[in-house]
Order: sequence, then C-alpha cells, then structure tokens
Amino acid sequence: MQKIISGMIKNTTSKVLTCSIAIALGSISFSAQAAVVPPGTELAEKQEIVRNNGSFPASLDVHKVESNTELDIIHDFFDGLVYTDRKGNIEPRLAERWETKDNQTWVFHLRKGIKWSDGTPITAHDVVFSWRRLLEPTMGSPYGSYLATAHVTNANDVLLGKKKGEELGVKALDDSTLEVKLEKPVAYFLQMLTHPVMVPISEKTVNKYGDRWTQPETFVGSGAFKLSEWTVNEKVVGVRNPQYWDDKNTVINKVTYVTIVSEKADLNRYLAGEIDITKTIALDAFASLKKEIPDQMHITPMLSTYYYAFNNKKPPFNDVRVRLALSLAIDRDVIADKVLGQGQLPAYNVLPPNIGGLNLIPPEYAGWTQEQRIKKARELLNEAGFNKNNPLKIDLLYNTRETHKKIAIAVSSMWKKNLDVNAVLQNQEWKVMLDNMHQGKFDIVRYAWVADYNSPMSFLDIFVTGNSNNIQLYENSDFDQMVLKSGETNDIKHYQNAMDIITNDTPVIPIYYYVSNKLVKPYIGGFHPTPMEYISTKDLYVIKH
Repeated sequence: MQKIISGMIKNTTSKVLTCSIAIALGSISFSAQAAVVPPGTELAEKQEIVRNNGSFPASLDVHKVESNTELDIIHDFFDGLVYTDRKGNIEPRLAERWETKDNQTWVFHLRKGIKWSDGTPITAHDVVFSWRRLLEPTMGSPYGSYLATAHVTNANDVLLGKKKGEELGVKALDDSTLEVKLEKPVAYFLQMLTHPVMVPISEKTVNKYGDRWTQPETFVGSGAFKLSEWTVNEKVVGVRNPQYWDDKNTVINKVTYVTIVSEKADLNRYLAGEIDITKTIALDAFASLKKEIPDQMHITPMLSTYYYAFNNKKPPFNDVRVRLALSLAIDRDVIADKVLGQGQLPAYNVLPPNIGGLNLIPPEYAGWTQEQRIKKARELLNEAGFNKNNPLKIDLLYNTRETHKKIAIAVSSMWKKNLDVNAVLQNQEWKVMLDNMHQGKFDIVRYAWVADYNSPMSFLDIFVTGNSNNIQLYENSDFDQMVLKSGETNDIKHYQNAMDIITNDTPVIPIYYYVSNKLVKPYIGGFHPTPMEYISTKDLYVIKH
C-alpha cells in the first residue's frame, strides 16, 4: 500500500493528506463505523452470509500472507489500531485516540476493556510483539519491509538481523499505551497502520501453539468474527465474536468464505442462491446480467493495477529493450474494452489514476497509435537480437482463473502476430504460483497490486531494491533515491520522476486498472467496498426477503 508523506503535495489537493495533517495537530478520537440499518428496515431472522473468496487462502497468519485472498478474511477476523473507511477517512479501532506533536513520535491509547476472542485482554504488549515478529528475519514475511517503509526506528536493521527486536522503535508504556518512534516525521503514518498486516496478534496464543495458532481450535482474533471452520480448498467459516469491543453494532452472526475459482461456477452458484456476494462478474455473462439484474451489479473504482512482472535478473528479460518491446506490442484498449469490457481502463504506468489526489503524466507512447507502438517494439526487439530468424521464446505464468487465461491468450496472440514471439502459457494454483514466483522460477508472471494506502508510495515502494514485495527483482539506484526524495518531500515532481524511471525501465508491463465488480443479492445491506476493495462483514446485514 501507499502513504501520503509529510509536507504539502504541490499543484494538487489530497483528501487523505488533509486528514493526516489534521490528525497530526494533536490528540484526536472518533466514533467508529458499524452496520447502519436504515429506520424501518425489517431484518431477516437468519443473519448469515456467504461470500466467494476466489482462491483458498494460503494462511491466516497475518505475517505470512501477501494478497487479498488472505487479507479479505483477516480484515474480518482482526482489528488494527485504526482503519480507513470507504471515503478515505481514518477511523479508530483498537486505539480510541492518539497524539503526535511532530509526526515522528506517536502515542496510541487503546480502548478500555478490549479483549481477544478467548476473553483475555488485548494490550500494547501484543502490538509490540506482533510488530517485532513481522520483522523477524526467520519469518520471511512478504510484508517484512513494511515497518521499514514506514520509517519505524531501527526497523530495517531488525529485518536484516543487524539489531534485535527489542531495539525496534515501539514500546508499551503500560498495558493500554503504545509509543512509536520514527526515524523521521511521517504524516501518513496513520494510513500505513490501516493495512491488515499491522494488526496485533495474541502473544500468549502464538507462544503457546506456535504455527498451529491459526487452527480453528486454537485461533484467537480481535475482530468482529472468529475462525470456526477451515476446510482446505473448500471454505473458511467465521462466527460472531461476542468478545469484540463493538459487537453490539454487529448484525451478521456467521460469514462463510467459499473457494470458487471458476467464474462460471461463481455465477451459477450465485444465481442458484448458494452465495450472496460473488468474487467478480463473469466476463461472458456481463452484458446479459447488465440487462437482467442491473441492480445487483456493483461496479466501483479501485486503486489497483493488473500487470505482468518480468524476472529482471533472467536473460533476456534483463535487457530493457526486450521488456519495453513486449510492453509496447500489447494493445491495452483491446484488453480493457474487448476482453474485459467491465469498465477497466488501459494502463501505461503502474500508478492508478488520481492516486493520492495526484494527476501524473503518462509516458509519451500512451498517446501513440497502436501501429506506432508496434513499429517501435519491432525495432527494439530486433536491436536485442530477436526476429523471425531468431524468435524470442518465453513462458507466461498465471494463476488459474478464466479471466487470467483469456488475457494471457490475447497477449500471447499479440506478441506472436506483432513480434513473432512464441509464448508458452502456464497456469498454476494460487499458492503454487506464489511459491514459484518468490523463488524466481518464472520468465513473466501475472500479478497485481492493490494500494495498501492512498498514496503513490504504496506502489513505488514495491520496486525499491530489496523490498520484500519486489517480486520482479528490479534494481535501480536512481529510482531508489527518487523514491526516498518523494517520501521526504511529498513533492509531485519527485513522484513524477520516480514513475518516469520505472516506466522507461519497464520492470513490469502495466495492462489495466482494476474496477471492483461484484454481484450482490438485493437483500444484503451495508455493502460499500473501500478503494482497496475491502468489505467489512461487520457493516453488512441481511434484509428480510
């Protein structure tokens, strides 16, 4: 995810920045959001919902996960100190108030009487334990760099094993007071705390059960729901947590996250009444559904980019000419409008439009015709030594899903037609693909990034040398320095320069910007996804039908 950085953004207005500056002025507390049932609404007797989660989660250990497949569920099972609502406003969760005078030292005051789902107290010591665990070198967390990106004192040295966890700039002043010290002022620090990987976990439970702490019989959480069933490759079930601090404002009693990878099966089970919220809307059925049940279609913008990541260490993909040629040869308008056609926008850079309130300038070739882009692509690939007599051969890896397959087929066809490139398509189950991806066992892999917070930094950080989310193994010291300047100044020109560097280097191929597209039963109330597509089950309710 991205953050808004200290200082003013030039030539633009950022709602999130305004919020973070207001918070930084002093001690502030808020009232939290909950399920808001309009007056006169008659609720169903059975308050249970079924959501399609898509793939089965690789884990529910918050320090071992990396995608929305897991984070969507963690979002319901755990509360962090704070949360971002659907309008981008900071909302209190486990912390009822906080203060900072300089955006560098932050003090958080936990709510009185908050408890884990087993009835034991949630304390500031649990937060300290959790953040230290996230950084443990042996943990190997995909989000291990997150606290370093937030500039928490000594976070990077702890992650690298140069310092002990006790030296991390976070400590419990008492059971309900947490102090966090940063290496420099960070006005967007609150936004970073909203990410699910920052939620505390129970120190007592983890120490007692080790890696088994996420099993239903040993699970302890802090959210509105707690784990009750884990059936591999089938479903995860959460039941209402009576120990939850805001349980009185929760309506749903049970949520089931089913595993339906097939978009057709997702739709069929929705139409059969077996699920209430789909993972997405099947491409083949989109037009007909728009005519038949438009009121059940929910299409909203997302701060998210779909892209193909190169293995930048592996020849010939360590040659920028090859990378840029493959990027230019893709007709993004065809992908967005013809293959998908659900409101997605073609992407020519990694950063989604208007992220953090910024309007950054796209690369020059975004304004070219596709014929011009193809001509340039052929020139570049020929310079790199590939042509009809020596065709480039590549493996394109994607996780199993109809949409990814259709896009891969379309892209490989464009590469073949325009560049004589032979692409072998490889599909793998989500967890298998992740394992191979992190081991560098790929040429090009399908991936995507959803903003962790509303700032360009959320995307730029994942390209910094050594970042734990830098799966494309990209390295550029000039880019690293420009990201550092962006974080220090929050100046639009530095964001633009950083974006220009990775656009020119093309470590990944941005293809389109996501929209959230789901089918939701008309009897489900309170459905309002955030720009990161998080859906709080605690805000939902079932209307009598």
